[in-house]
Order: sequence, then structure tokens, then C-alpha cells
Amino acid sequence: MSLPESLAIIDLETTGASPVSDRITEIGIVRVDVDGAIVRWSTLVNPGIPIPPTIQRFTGITDAMVADAPSFEDVMERTRALLDGAVFVAHNARFDYGFIRSAFRRAGAPFDAEVLCTVKLSRALYPEHKRHGLDALIARHALRCEARHRALGDAETVWHFLEVARRQFDDETLRRAVDTAMKRPSRPPLLADGVIEALPAGPGVYLFFGEHRGAGALPLYIGKSKNLRGRVAAHFGADLRDSREAEMARQVQHVEAIETAGELGALLLEANLIKARRPRYNRALKGGSEVRALRVIPNRRKPPVVERVAVGGTDPLDWADNLAGLFRGKRDIDNTLRDLAELYRLCPARLGLEPAGAGPCLAHQMKRCAGVCAGRETPEAHDGRLTQALASLILRPWPWPGAIGIAEFDAGSGRSALHVVDRWCLLGTASDEAALAELLASRPPRRFDLDTFRILDRWLQQPAHRDQVRRLD
Repeated sequence: MSLPESLAIIDLETTGASPVSDRITEIGIVRVDVDGAIVRWSTLVNPGIPIPPTIQRFTGITDAMVADAPSFEDVMERTRALLDGAVFVAHNARFDYGFIRSAFRRAGAPFDAEVLCTVKLSRALYPEHKRHGLDALIARHALRCEARHRALGDAETVWHFLEVARRQFDDETLRRAVDTAMKRPSRPPLLADGVIEALPAGPGVYLFFGEHRGAGALPLYIGKSKNLRGRVAAHFGADLRDSREAEMARQVQHVEAIETAGELGALLLEANLIKARRPRYNRALKGGSEVRALRVIPNRRKPPVVERVAVGGTDPLDWADNLAGLFRGKRDIDNTLRDLAELYRLCPARLGLEPAGAGPCLAHQMKRCAGVCAGRETPEAHDGRLTQALASLILRPWPWPGAIGIAEFDAGSGRSALHVVDRWCLLGTASDEAALAELLASRPPRRFDLDTFRILDRWLQQPAHRDQVRRLD
């Protein structure tokens, strides 16, 4: 048979997105059995916690409406009876399934069922379409919906979609699509059902935690994405997991998401959070104060003639004009200078890479140094080649006369942001004009950070991104 014999099509309204901390406010179920019998049932549920105003406006379910409604424990057996022996069907099913399992677990009763997600089913049957949310299905298939964002109304709409699919496709095609849609995604064993599905699909930063979470807890991992839900789910796919990822996945118990207005905001926030929180499984980002640049000391007779200038945390307006390169530490500088010495026949001793002796350096003896250390060339000639060698590393000047704002807007969430930047330093992010005025009035100091510089430099090299720039000087 193309569809499972017994279906329990369910939709929930809730106080929020987390099956761990939020609660159910309404249950709607359409039970369809092989004999053709259809049972429709719905009930409001007293969540025991306030419903946020935004959720009240979205669903129309208010605190007053659920004040005298039964608790989940009061309707648990009726709910179980309608779900028993049927495939659990819902749109974005892992979300509803996560809430139901969490509700049963809090009541001390286990619950498990086979799950069919109609979002996945729509993707499998209609791959030519990009959008598979319930509103998109209603518009595309002219589905009836008596009460959008109410539990029974949405559940019945899902049932209408299944009827459309059954009419449009032969049994074998529909069976293959159902098999695909019923495959359970991999998830960490200690992470509650529905947590991943409750994540937003927009841009932002995500944090994985083990047993403990909160301001003082050490995250296991911090990442960013243009699609938080999809990226977090991809972390736990078996085909993408190496031994280190598997080790981390076994520990993940909580996921936190911080939404941003776009990809740039996610990149900047991720870099700052990794340095501040030092998650266990991220590559460590060192503090900005260790960053250095190079400068040739003019008219210096004795080595070393290269000065290593600390620039991390400083104001770029205070930098000398001839600074070259940006380096994370001593090893990066030494490796760069050795490469340049070999390419331009420079003296390692004069560069400070090895102690300066009374005679020729080892590189000169191996015919790799032009011989400033042996009197074969003047210091001026050597340092001229050194200046030439460093020319390609001279820091690119700030392209604007003063501060700029880089605008971002996420249409999905309606979130907007203006990242205020001056001389490659992030001064702050404003969500609106009032916040921008307050930020500029506070005159935040410029403090150079290498990771922020690299993010901004790459971002602003793209013409489309430069169109988002607003001059603030």
C-alpha cells in the first residue's frame, strides 16, 4: 500500500520552539484507519506557564483561553489512544514528535512511534519546488484550511495534502517517497527529540553544550551558518562524522541558537564567542594582543633590521605607514621571513632569524645570502631588497575616510542590523537608527582584531557586499 494503513495526523500549538522548556497549548489529531474510519479530535491544553505575547498573536490562543483547559496529564490517555498503532504524521514531524515525547516523559509515561514527515514527503514528491512549508503547500495544491495556526485546522490540511499526493502519484512512487520521509535523522543520543527541528532556519550562531549550559558553562562547540537548523542537523549525519565529531555528538545535551540578520553578523559573532568562551572542540582562536606586523628600521647598521610591532588591540590610526603583514605569532613571522630570505637572498642574521656573528652567516656559506654579513654588499642594498620583498605584504589602507555601516536584513525573521566598522575595527552593531545614534554617541574605541579584519576584508572584496555599505563619516 502506498501510504501506511493507519495514520495519526497531528498538529500542536505550543508556547515556543523548545520541547524541553516550552509546553503544548493545543492538540489536534485526525486519525485515519485502513477501514476508512476517520476520527477528528482537538483540545486546548493548559501549559502551566504563560504564553508569550508574540505566540498569542500568532496562534490566537491566549492565556485566558487555556486557563480552564485540561492539563496534558488530563488528556494524555485520549491522546495515546488516538496515536496508538498508527504512524505519527505531521508537518515538520520531529518538532511535534519531540513535544509529544517530552510531554509523555514529564508525565512519567514513555512514548514511541513510527514518524512520517510531510515536509520530507513533499520534497521527495515535488523536488522541482523550493518551498515546502504548509503555506506553500496550501497555495500550490489549493488545499482547504479552515483555521490556519490552529491545531485541528492544520492537521486537516496535512490530511488534504496526503489525499492530493495519493491521487497524483502511483503506488510505487508514493511508497518510495514515504520510505524516504520516514527515515529518522541521526541525532546525538542525549539530545531531546525536536530540539533540532525547533531551531530557526535563518542565519546565526549555534552552541553545543554537554550536561551544563549557561553563562559560565564551557560549550563543546560553537559554529555559524546561514541555515541554523540545516547546519546543526548536518553535524550529526553519519556520513559526515569523523571520530572527533562522534566523540562530541555523544556528549551533546543542549543546543542554543543566536539568530543574526545575515551571514556577516554570524561570522563576526562566531569569532568573538570562540575567543570568549573557548569551546572544547573548536580550533582555538588566540587573543588579538598577540598579533604583530613587520617594519623595516631605516638606516640601522646592526641587526636585526626588522621590527616586530604589536598591533593587536591597538588603534590602526596610530600605526606607522610602512607596516607589512599581519601575523598570529613568532612562528608565523619566522616562517615568512625565512621564505623571503631564500627568495631574495637576504641575510637571516640581519633579519634576526639567527644570532649575528663576527663572520658570514650559514646561509652565505651555502650561497643563499648575498653577503651583507661578509661585506659583499652594503646594508643599504640588502635593506632595499628587504623593503621590496615586504612590499607585497604592506597592509591595504582603509578604503573610506571614516566609519561605515554594513547593512544586513533577513527576510525570514525580519531581523536587521548595521555593523559599524572603522579602520577594520568592529565598533558595534545597531538594530535600528536609535541604537545607531546611541552607539556613535558613545564613541567606542578602535581595537584591532585579526579575525575580525580577515572576515571584513574577505566580505568587502565582493562588489555585492560593498553595495551594503553606508558611509557614517
